[in-house]
Amino acid sequence: MAMISTYCPHFNGLRRSSPKLDSSQSQSFLQHINSQLRLASSRKPCRAVTAMAGSGKFFVGGNWKCNGTKDSITKLVSDLNSAKLETDVDVVVSPPFVYLDQVTASLTGRIEVSGQNSWIGKGGAFTGEISVEQLKDIGCKWVILGHSERRHIIGEDDQFIGKKAAYALNEGLGVIACIGELLEEREAGKTFDVCFQQLKAFADVVPSWDNIVIAYEPVWAIGTGKVATPQQAQEVHVAVRDWLKKNLSEEVASKTRIIYGGSVNGSNCAELAKQEDIDGFLVGGASLKGPEFATIVNSVTSKKVAA
Repeated sequence: MAMISTYCPHFNGLRRSSPKLDSSQSQSFLQHINSQLRLASSRKPCRAVTAMAGSGKFFVGGNWKCNGTKDSITKLVSDLNSAKLETDVDVVVSPPFVYLDQVTASLTGRIEVSGQNSWIGKGGAFTGEISVEQLKDIGCKWVILGHSERRHIIGEDDQFIGKKAAYALNEGLGVIACIGELLEEREAGKTFDVCFQQLKAFADVVPSWDNIVIAYEPVWAIGTGKVATPQQAQEVHVAVRDWLKKNLSEEVASKTRIIYGGSVNGSNCAELAKQEDIDGFLVGGASLKGPEFATIVNSVTSKKVAA
C-alpha cells in the first residue's frame, strides 16, 4: 500500500501548532480537488438503495468526554439498553476511563465500547496514561485518536497521533481517527490542507485501513452549537474520500467510513445523514442523552431512498 512506513515505537514529542504544507503542492492539489467536487456534487444516488458513496456500514460513535458519574452513567446505559436501534448501524460509545468497567459490564452487546485515548506503545512507567492492552483487557473494541481537544489543548502533534494509531491497530483495536480544521484555518482557505496533512500522518505509518473510521470534526463546530452545513460537511467528506483514492487506493476510499462530528444532535442529524459521503457521526454532548443518541443512530433511515 502506498505511503506506509515501519512503525517506530519511541516517543516523538508534542506540539502546539501544525506545520504548514508546501504551498505550491497544496495549490495544485486544491485545484484538482475543486474540479472533483464539482463533479461529485452532480452525483445522484440510485433509488431503492442506501445513498452512501462508501461501501461500509453506517457508524455512530458517542464520545462522553470528561462527563458522568456512576449514577448518571447507570441511567444512560439503561436508556441505551432499552432503545430501539436500527440494525444496519455500527454503534460505539466512549465513556471516561474510570467508568469503562461499569459500562462494559452493563451495556448490551449491541453497542461496542471505545477508549477516548491510548498510549503510543506498551504500558509501563507512563503516569496517567492508558495502554491499548488495558483497553482490550477491559473489553474495548475501539479507541478515539487525534481528537481536536487532544491536538489543541493537550498539544499532541500529527506524527505522535499517527504512531498511536499504528500501535493500536497492530494490537487489534479499531481506531476512530479524528481530523479537522480550526476556524482561522477555514477562513484562510486551508481546510483541505489541514485535513490532508492530518490524514497523511496516519497513512504514513498505519499497517492497514481495514479498522479505521475517519471522523471529520471541524474544530469550530465542536461544542459550540455551530454546525457545518450539510453542504460544507459533504464538501470535505468527498475531498477526503478523493484523497484516499489518489494516495492509497480506490478500495480504501470505498471501504473507509468517513463520519461527521461537531454539535450533531437529534434535530440536525437527518439532514446531515442525507449527504452521500457522510457515513455516520461522532457525537459529543447529545450522546449523553440516551433517547437523543438513539435518534441520531436511527438517522440512517434518512439515507435510505424509497423505491
